[in-house]
Amino acid sequence: LLPVFQFDPQDAPNGRRNYWGYSPVSFFAPHTAYATHPDAQTAMDEFRTMVKALHRAGIEVILDVVYNHTAEGDDKGPTFAYRGLANLEYYTLEKDRAYYANYSGTGNTLNANFSIVRRMILDSLRYWVQAMHVDGFRFDLASILSRDEHGDPMANPPILWDIENDPVLAGTKL
Repeated sequence: LLPVFQFDPQDAPNGRRNYWGYSPVSFFAPHTAYATHPDAQTAMDEFRTMVKALHRAGIEVILDVVYNHTAEGDDKGPTFAYRGLANLEYYTLEKDRAYYANYSGTGNTLNANFSIVRRMILDSLRYWVQAMHVDGFRFDLASILSRDEHGDPMANPPILWDIENDPVLAGTKL
């Protein structure tokens, strides 16, 4: 499935709407506009019902997940959560720390190997496996998960090691 995380539908050029889901606002909630009623509980219930129906039909569910950036965009973008909570920890910044590193091409880059961001990613992956019953993941711009806090590629990125060795995620397709 294309990204299903709650995303910002306004994050599109020239007044257009974003239907693709590549601007995540929350890594723990299915996009409410995909549900029959736009509330979080309905979206979760209907997502689980869909996954069960696909499994009954013999179809595995692989989610396209976006852990490389958020809908908060560049330094002029909106503040939804992470920027206001711990900007220096959640995002990779340029050396002057005034601007976001933009390895994702979307205005910001999550600092996937910082401890609290790693924990958030792992908790999110576990949530989608345990609570929503998905079978695996495709990581959008996966190479960003291998960068350190300065944006340099790492030989052994902690987040990839954590995913590989997590007992809940061990049986998922990656």
